[in-house]
Amino acid sequence: MVPDLATRAYNHAFRIDPIIRTLLDTDFYKLLMLQMIWKHKPGVRATFALINRTPAIRIADLIDEAQVRAQLDHARGLRFARNELIWLAGNMFYGKARIFEPGFIDFLSRFELPPFELSQRDGQFDLRFEGAWTGTTMWEVPALAILNELMARKAMSGMRRFTLDMLYARAKSKLWSKIERLRRLAAEGPLRLADFGTRRRHGFLWQRWCLEALQEGLGPAFFGTSNVKHAMDTGLEAIGTNAHELPMVYAALADSDEVLAAAPYTVLRDWAKLYQGNLRILLPDTFGTTNFLSGAPDWIADWTGARPDSKPPVEGAEQLIEWWASRGRDPMRKLIVLSDAMTTDSIEASVRHLRGHTQVSIGWGTDLTNDFVGCAPEGSAFDHPPPSLVCKVAEVEGRPAVKLSDNPAKFSGPPEEIARYERVFGYR
Repeated sequence: MVPDLATRAYNHAFRIDPIIRTLLDTDFYKLLMLQMIWKHKPGVRATFALINRTPAIRIADLIDEAQVRAQLDHARGLRFARNELIWLAGNMFYGKARIFEPGFIDFLSRFELPPFELSQRDGQFDLRFEGAWTGTTMWEVPALAILNELMARKAMSGMRRFTLDMLYARAKSKLWSKIERLRRLAAEGPLRLADFGTRRRHGFLWQRWCLEALQEGLGPAFFGTSNVKHAMDTGLEAIGTNAHELPMVYAALADSDEVLAAAPYTVLRDWAKLYQGNLRILLPDTFGTTNFLSGAPDWIADWTGARPDSKPPVEGAEQLIEWWASRGRDPMRKLIVLSDAMTTDSIEASVRHLRGHTQVSIGWGTDLTNDFVGCAPEGSAFDHPPPSLVCKVAEVEGRPAVKLSDNPAKFSGPPEEIARYERVFGYR
């Protein structure tokens, strides 16, 4: 059972309350991708960089750089514990035992996060991680979790004990109201929901409370969490497949336009050498979903499902359903994972619309683990949603990395390279 949250918040002290407590406090897809990187691209160097997609929130003005540096330094000192490695090596994931190879477990036993570079510019943190891809990839989740929890701690720093108690009481009530709505949705028909909220959570302990509330309120409709540490401690399924960084890096390594155009499919061939079943979930939007589907080899239509990540959920799902049908596949035998900024409203609307057309799974993120709007006294930083922070690949072997997305607001990379990728991929 999670301890009293208000008391813990009131008594925050870095020595006894670090934000990242274990390297296992990460999303499951990072370990799956890391094994693929270790297997197929062990010598590649890749730089990750922090991006604030909500630049109006000047996060460097809100939290002290020394605190950020101290928390990052603490994370660098962590190592995988023996019991954690035994659990990873021996547990069954996605219905398959020993999904992680012995050589990879040995690699993890010696793993440590690489150095970081931290400075400030125009009210924002310039945070970068340079080095081997096998190291820098693992900074994404802890770095984002650190920044988000430090912002939450700053917002609570002036609150007295009773105010904090009311803050958490209101946040709990707010979440329980959402769970009651989702319970009614589950009573109408199939509902599969998992926690995807690690990167932008309010805090480690709050995420744990959210998981316990979902277990109590939704029963079997809540089937897992992306957070590996919480999965190990609660017995929930560890959930996750792959992310945009894989095709971004493969594309940046391409030496010609032809190799670049094939990069999104080359990634999937390498992934399929390691993973099967429900781990074969397409992420088609890195360079635009429409052109990805139009150029996809036929074998890709045999994958288990897809995760539309940057179109409105129903629109993205309907495009995939139409594509599977055009390739002679039954959409009802496919799985669509909806995870982009899902809220209770969009979960209800999407599930009700798609039932009977395909199988649907929901990855619930920030709206689950960091929705404190309206829970604090007026004038608090909690009056506004948290900023949208991401940590993306910026360079690969000295070459710029690019992401197009179906949403131009999520483009990343130098303008001249974005234009080249739009041309090569026929982006529209």
